[in-house]
Amino acid sequence: MEKNKDIVKDVVIESKGYDLIDGRNAYHSNIKRLTMGKPTRKENESMEIAVQIWKENEDGSEEIDIELPIHQIMDLMIFVSRGLLHFKDAYRLPLLYDPENPVIERVGVQGGVMPVSVCSENPDINKDIKEFSQAISNLGELTGERMRTLYRIIEEME
Repeated sequence: MEKNKDIVKDVVIESKGYDLIDGRNAYHSNIKRLTMGKPTRKENESMEIAVQIWKENEDGSEEIDIELPIHQIMDLMIFVSRGLLHFKDAYRLPLLYDPENPVIERVGVQGGVMPVSVCSENPDINKDIKEFSQAISNLGELTGERMRTLYRIIEEME
């Protein structure tokens, strides 16, 4: 029982059984749960809330695999959403992007800018972007449902 207290210390919100819905890893994932609460890692101690991803060890115990402050999670959601949105209309561009202007969007955040752009420094970008676009299409059933759910929740928050 004492071991379990350490696992839930500072946890406020949790999602158990994440391994059952972990995309194509569902039912085979070693990611067991997601939590939100007080940060546990030193590098995040100045933040008030963090999100943790818990992994199951070989002995069956769980430990935090990744911890990110909540603002970084939101930045990732913005980054991913903007990237996916680019590919919705990218078919109109011969190379799926504009080599003269690889910037997809400059997202204003916290008085600064988070640039989202195609990595034109990648020497294989023309091949890689086609493969990436196909992968987005292949993952449509996994990402589409999650994006609709996220959209609904964000609308509820407004």
